[in-house]
Amino acid sequence: MKCPNCACLKVSKNGQRRGKQNYICRNCSRQFIEFYSSQGYSEEIKVHCLKLYVNGMGFRAIQRVTGINHNTVINWVKQAGSSLANVPETEEIPEVTQVDELETFVGKKKQDLAVDSSK
Repeated sequence: MKCPNCACLKVSKNGQRRGKQNYICRNCSRQFIEFYSSQGYSEEIKVHCLKLYVNGMGFRAIQRVTGINHNTVINWVKQAGSSLANVPETEEIPEVTQVDELETFVGKKKQDLAVDSSK
């Protein structure tokens, strides 16, 4: 085994830490473990959460379904958004548009209606 700091082969055991064997380099006194475990969520879980978000699910709903904190999902969305290329705005007018219909009533709530009382 080699020291990760100075690549020296003079390494000895130095107790255990969190259930893993700890080593010390006799040359530079660096303490280390043999194998470091990866921390964090796998890419499959990240992609799954991003798909849920793109399909309209809210951050807290994703947290309830997957058990992953909503702030973590928000950070993943920000990272994914920053990696996208900026699309330049187009100056031309589109040929086809869609307008949602919205009817509003403009006027008084109580209108004066002329009631013909002669009938």
